[in-house]
Amino acid sequence: MALVSDTTAGDDPLVRRFLSHMLAERNASGNTILGYSTDLSQFAASVWGSETSPPFDWSGVDERAARGFVQTIARNSAAPTTVRRKIAAVRTFFRFLQREGVVVDNPFSMMRGPRKARLLPKVLSVGDVQRFLERPTKDLESGDIKEYPARRDSALFEFLYSTGCRIAEALSVKWGEIDFSRGTVVVTGKGSKDRLVIIGSHAVKALRMLRGVVAARRPELADDSSDVFLGDRFEKLSARFVQRRMKKYLSEADLPTDLSPHKLRHSFATHLLDAGADLRSVQEMLGHASLSTTQIYTHTSVEHLKDEYARTHPRA
Repeated sequence: MALVSDTTAGDDPLVRRFLSHMLAERNASGNTILGYSTDLSQFAASVWGSETSPPFDWSGVDERAARGFVQTIARNSAAPTTVRRKIAAVRTFFRFLQREGVVVDNPFSMMRGPRKARLLPKVLSVGDVQRFLERPTKDLESGDIKEYPARRDSALFEFLYSTGCRIAEALSVKWGEIDFSRGTVVVTGKGSKDRLVIIGSHAVKALRMLRGVVAARRPELADDSSDVFLGDRFEKLSARFVQRRMKKYLSEADLPTDLSPHKLRHSFATHLLDAGADLRSVQEMLGHASLSTTQIYTHTSVEHLKDEYARTHPRA
């Protein structure tokens, strides 16, 4: 049975109550709500067929149906992380149904899915980051790019590497939230949690230059209530646009163009740990809820040390 179906679980009254609960009580994001709706629609199609319309008999679902759903996902060559996410989504839904008194047992309570492969994040070296961050200014000096997009791109990528912020966090920052004198800004991360991040001197300088250019061209967009990072026509900036700009500068710096802006976050964490930063401090700067999430960067640092050892030790 295919994963894609015409079944829309979002029309089911119990699913609607669950999604409303996740939105109101768990403060789930729009993308999370959409993901739950999609996963539950796929589960409903697996159990009752793609032609069945809601409401569904959730109380009749057993472990056999749960196993069948997992097998369906596996046959469609879903990645282990995708399988685990979908299992977790449906398990959470049935946990909600248990609390509501709709079902007695959770058919997914013992279902865990395939083991998640622990991949080391790709990072840029300090020298690579330097070459990459120089590109907007070099393009401006050569006349290949106009002043506003050059200053915007320079400030944006300096900010991402300096703070370790996610793209969504950076794109939501407003001028009034930046404390230029202290070099700090409060950003809103996952789960709508605020955290204080440090902005390095290079990024502060780039941000000041960007604000000056904006003030000269569109003064109203340089006030405290305006977004810091805007498009070429001063419209709302998208993550996809940032990815395209990064690809352009990576190519110009002779670096792999398949690296995403999130790799600047990986590089930020790895370079701090390589230089001796405390793991819990890095956890706080990244906004990780669990220290185990941050610990993957220590593995990257160990790999770096092993490479250096192999390269320099006479009996390695």
